[in-house]
Amino acid sequence: MTNSVHTNTSAAIALQNLTRTNDRLGDVQSRISTGLKVQGAKDNAAIWAIAQQQRADVGALSAVKQSLDRATSIADVALSAGESVSDLLNQLKEKVVAAKDTSLKTQSRELLNADFQALLRAIASAVENATFDGGNILDGSLTNGIRFLANADATSFVTLSAKDLTLGGSIIELAMSDSLLTLTGATQALTRLDNSITQLNAALGEIGAQAKQIEAHNNFVTKLVDTLESGIGNLVDADLAKESARLQALQVQQQLGAQSLSIANQAPQVILSLFRGG
Repeated sequence: MTNSVHTNTSAAIALQNLTRTNDRLGDVQSRISTGLKVQGAKDNAAIWAIAQQQRADVGALSAVKQSLDRATSIADVALSAGESVSDLLNQLKEKVVAAKDTSLKTQSRELLNADFQALLRAIASAVENATFDGGNILDGSLTNGIRFLANADATSFVTLSAKDLTLGGSIIELAMSDSLLTLTGATQALTRLDNSITQLNAALGEIGAQAKQIEAHNNFVTKLVDTLESGIGNLVDADLAKESARLQALQVQQQLGAQSLSIANQAPQVILSLFRGG
């Protein structure tokens, strides 16, 4: 090897090695600080693109879950109101059957009719107030029900059907015009009441089945989000145990590289000894 004060090949090699070590050390420190082995497209373009697509799907599924949560809340409110209406119909049955008694005096019949009318108003109030976030599937305002998101592409939906529980409708046949003041009126009211109880139970059964379906799909979406997030982690998360070992090894290499460069930089000093006198 030529001894020269202009070119120090050993120092150049040592500097190159030290630079590489510093670069690798910086990469390891970055992975440790972020917890990610793929932070951007520069690290691994293919893996980063896949991870970004999966992150987009997770975000979309979060919107789906919010929609399904709203569906669950609307269904729960509707079921609570429907069950209250069912209880009120059962109470009405007692009043109407009592009004079928031919021995009732006028005053007693009037009192029964007052209770009957009060219970009908309670039914109307329960149906009117069965609202969550502006959605009411019991008051007859919706004919086709409400559709909620079911997938990340917004191409599939789950539907919560509407049931008209207003008085005098197809389910609750009783109306405020019904009266127990006469035996004939009580007989007609009993027929309508029996029909209403049967029809209401069927309607609530359908809502309950749909609510169960929505709940099951919501649970599936939650598990799907967890699975996607786990998959993203497998792609881009750093193994911190391995990175810790690499960090220590590279720190040792950095120190040795610095010492090697220092030794190489002292090589030109040897040339001076060649020109010293004896």
